[in-house]
Amino acid sequence: MNSEWIYGMQLPIQTLTRTLADPWEDTATVDDLVSVAQKAEATGHSFVGVCDHVAIPDNDYASHMTTTWYDTIATLSFLAAHTNTVNLLSAVWVAAYRHPLQTAKSFGTLDHLSGGRCILGVGAGHVEAEFETLGVDFAQRGKILNETIEAVRGAFDEPYVSFAGDFFNYEEVGVAPTPSRGSLPIWVGGSGKAAWKRTGRQGDGYIPMGASADTYPEIVDTILTAAAEVGREGHPFAIGYMPGWAYLTDDEKPEGLPMAWLVGPEALAADIRTARENGANTFHMKFRGRTITEYLEQLDAFHELVVPLINEG
Repeated sequence: MNSEWIYGMQLPIQTLTRTLADPWEDTATVDDLVSVAQKAEATGHSFVGVCDHVAIPDNDYASHMTTTWYDTIATLSFLAAHTNTVNLLSAVWVAAYRHPLQTAKSFGTLDHLSGGRCILGVGAGHVEAEFETLGVDFAQRGKILNETIEAVRGAFDEPYVSFAGDFFNYEEVGVAPTPSRGSLPIWVGGSGKAAWKRTGRQGDGYIPMGASADTYPEIVDTILTAAAEVGREGHPFAIGYMPGWAYLTDDEKPEGLPMAWLVGPEALAADIRTARENGANTFHMKFRGRTITEYLEQLDAFHELVVPLINEG
């Protein structure tokens, strides 16, 4: 098992969708959001993530979603000014909603301003009515994403670049500032083989959408096989795994806490160990708390109690 592993988290508060938010988040403040990002940085998290939706429809499909989704770039830029080392991840940016040059401009600027801390996480998207509202063909979203990744990859290659695709065409235009590292790391989100193959062919990492640990041999094999097919053998990938909701400051789930599948440090450590054995190396954590104070305690408990169990194992 590879000894190197990292962990991070999608931030609370920046979306209030019921499947993701605890009740305390409904009245949380901007200062609370900053506190979580800073606590994540202080407790060894490699990245903090902000998700992406533009306009949520009022229909049955989106009935579990609220309309509160903080703007990805605005939020990550704000947090860049309140942190020092933690990476800033879009989890995930629905790339088809924007022209690839807009994506390159936004994330290249964020990377420049943050001192090279930006990770562009992209996904195909899933809310069909949102695509319709924005005038984007839902049926073509995967192909648009593939083309967008290619275009963003090449946007910083030269001072002026050109691109000819099925969806986007431009000649001799320049995008600056360029990322601090010269290019943007791109992680691909999704829950099936299309996302796994896209990761291997075009990405640098995989953002999980709830796949179980026992599926990771197939996920890793699919990514590496797809990479080899396009001449990317040996490319390093951040293979993401998302453990279940965790509560770590007691060995029993307390009264009034929303659903938590992994209660106690050992339960979470065991889940992470299994995923690592199956090929994952990047962990997207999810914590539960009844208050902001209790939520922050989970991050401390993870750093102090769970991480040593994994490193010692």
